[in-house]
Amino acid sequence: MSDYNPSVIEQKWQIKWEEARDFIVKDDFAKPKFYDLVMFPYPSGNLHMGHVRNYAIGDVIARYKTMKGFDVLHPIGWDAFGMPAENAAIKNNTHPEIWTDKCIVRMKEQLKRLGLSYDWTREVNTSKPDYYKWTQWMFILMYERGLAYKKEGAVNWCPKCETVLANEQVKDQKCWRCDSVVEEKKLKQWYFKITEYAERLLNDIEKLKGWPEPVKLMQKNWIGRSEGLEIDFEMYSVQCTVYSRKLKVFTTRPDTIFGVTYMVLAPEHPLVSELSKGTKQEEAVKKYQEKVQHESTHDRTIRASKEGVFTGGYAVNPANGEKIPIWTADYVLMGYGTGAVMAVPDHDERDFAFAKQNNLPIKSEPLDNNWFEEKDFVKKVINYKLRDWLISRQRYWGAPIPIIYCDKCGTVLVPKEDLPVKLPLDVEFTGKGGSPLKNSESFLKTKCPKCGGRATRETDTLDTFNCSSWYYFRYCDSHNDKQPFDIDKVKKWMPVDQYIGGIEHAILHLLYSRFFTKVLFDAGFSNIDEPFSNLLTQGMVVKDGAKMSKSKGNVVDPDYIVEKYGADTARLFILFASPPTRELEWSDAAVEGSYRFLARVYRLVNSVHGTARGKDNGVKKKVHQTIKGVTEDIETFSFNTAIAKLMELTNAFYESKDDVAALDLEQLVMMIAPFAPHLAQELWEKLGHDDFVVRQKWPDFDPKMIIENEMTIPIQINGKLRDTIVVSTGASKEEIESLAGKSEKVQSFISGRQIVKVIYIPGKMVNFVVK
Repeated sequence: MSDYNPSVIEQKWQIKWEEARDFIVKDDFAKPKFYDLVMFPYPSGNLHMGHVRNYAIGDVIARYKTMKGFDVLHPIGWDAFGMPAENAAIKNNTHPEIWTDKCIVRMKEQLKRLGLSYDWTREVNTSKPDYYKWTQWMFILMYERGLAYKKEGAVNWCPKCETVLANEQVKDQKCWRCDSVVEEKKLKQWYFKITEYAERLLNDIEKLKGWPEPVKLMQKNWIGRSEGLEIDFEMYSVQCTVYSRKLKVFTTRPDTIFGVTYMVLAPEHPLVSELSKGTKQEEAVKKYQEKVQHESTHDRTIRASKEGVFTGGYAVNPANGEKIPIWTADYVLMGYGTGAVMAVPDHDERDFAFAKQNNLPIKSEPLDNNWFEEKDFVKKVINYKLRDWLISRQRYWGAPIPIIYCDKCGTVLVPKEDLPVKLPLDVEFTGKGGSPLKNSESFLKTKCPKCGGRATRETDTLDTFNCSSWYYFRYCDSHNDKQPFDIDKVKKWMPVDQYIGGIEHAILHLLYSRFFTKVLFDAGFSNIDEPFSNLLTQGMVVKDGAKMSKSKGNVVDPDYIVEKYGADTARLFILFASPPTRELEWSDAAVEGSYRFLARVYRLVNSVHGTARGKDNGVKKKVHQTIKGVTEDIETFSFNTAIAKLMELTNAFYESKDDVAALDLEQLVMMIAPFAPHLAQELWEKLGHDDFVVRQKWPDFDPKMIIENEMTIPIQINGKLRDTIVVSTGASKEEIESLAGKSEKVQSFISGRQIVKVIYIPGKMVNFVVK
């Protein structure tokens, strides 16, 4: 018998699987479908153990569902656009496409070495024209439906990446990519009107029965629905000039209006300059606005000290007619509500601190929930924290926005038949000055599709989340050059039945994907309005108590593990060491243990010559119990306990080598197949089969065989445990009490004493009450 040699075994079967094209799924509608999807990777150049965990989880599900009789769509691709590739190209003096393609080749090799059952014929690459043509098509769809627009506004600006970031891409006031401190800047930018879908995005969270509750809560909080009143306050200047416009204020606490002692406007509010103009406050207001302009939204909201300036204007409280001053302060933001608040120091800590700091009055007034009934200056409104999605980026390596600017015709969409708008190659990368597209003559200058006159192209590119917000649709029909996907194929495969990825995508990617799906549904391009039925968010892989990173020196290279122990060991360890949603602590000893288990299974099948039926009914019972347990564990993603049960079964086989049936060994091998597919396939062949184990029907258990014939009953004397007995599960009360009374240990406690009564709780215990 030869020793377990994973490098030989794994290479052998990877070649055979590829030659047989075994993982290619057809749109033949012959079986029930199961769409199993892991979040596609950014091609950084090397896999890390977090990748391995993610993909191993997905592969277990894919192989198991295949054996359960499903047509399984299990695709992979590359989220290939983005700043890291452009930054790497600048650093290495190469083109982003060359860098990205090189990284993809490397990572593809690594993925194949892991034996992952991907349908590579459906591979997508978001940086290739055959993909981003349809990302541009999505932009046009949004524009045509009134969901894309351009406006000037304060944006998050990363000075290092020299690009705009969406609010969701700013983490603790730092760029999510490079950790540079983010500044605020005014630019004309393109937006998607995701706020039009705020109510549906919120309400439809209830449809997401298979999503983790923390993720659903994060989305609810991000959307941030609040009900309240919008109240009109009359305004006038120091000179008592009454303004025709009203100051609109949103509040969720209209009952506190009698406690209002001042109003506050965001420094960016257009009324601030208007109110202060011509007053002695004008200069102070201008200086304050200039100061705040250089502050970040994050700093303004977390600063303990609340600064502000009196504008010189006043408002009239519509509830009681009181004159109240209008201030401008940095703690009020233009992006939420109306950019104005009514300050009630007696009921709000922030208002109280500001009033104390600026010597403004604080008064206690009774609450009144009825004052606003049938008032014409009040209306009920619903507000959301969710802001429209800023999609412009001042970078090269992204999908060009399909917009043309013509002096005569204005803003013009690129006709769909002219897509894709391709990225030019004649660009110079310096990393400075924003997008190099504005310096490319071949790209910038074009003709207007309406009048044929001279025109220029939009030089901003689309945020990469545009690419990842619809890629799961493209997998259904990845080679279609006439449309983004065929709706009949979408009807076959969508929604994704199981989506797998990190919890860090709970807001960004998942919210945008839900938005895209709803737009496609409304436009008639999809039959579903939620993309992912079930979501699994896997935990991080850590070592020495910290997340793996090069800076900490605690990175484990997957290639090293595969070279030394084999891909099956890497997969088995990552699945066995911890439940998938929990953090996984790396352990070299546990990796060794996983290898030893696989080697033990290999030796078992090679050394045991199974008989036709087998003799040991105890082993057969264990086989059927294991089938039941492993099946249930896989269904609930309890992969660690499933593997533990397979280890127990292997031990049972070793204890009864001479009585193991061939069928029992086959069932062990089939159950191991989702976790360690190369080893399982090798052993399947050794058991005399010439087909693929993943194409076998998942084993069924016999309900009669999992029933225990015996049970252990504790025996108590006056409530204290004194012994246990093993009895038949069919034994009567009288038989069990009789056996319990004959126990030598029990006899030593009851001999010579009076038995007052015997208490028997079926299947649980016998208790002798004596005196």
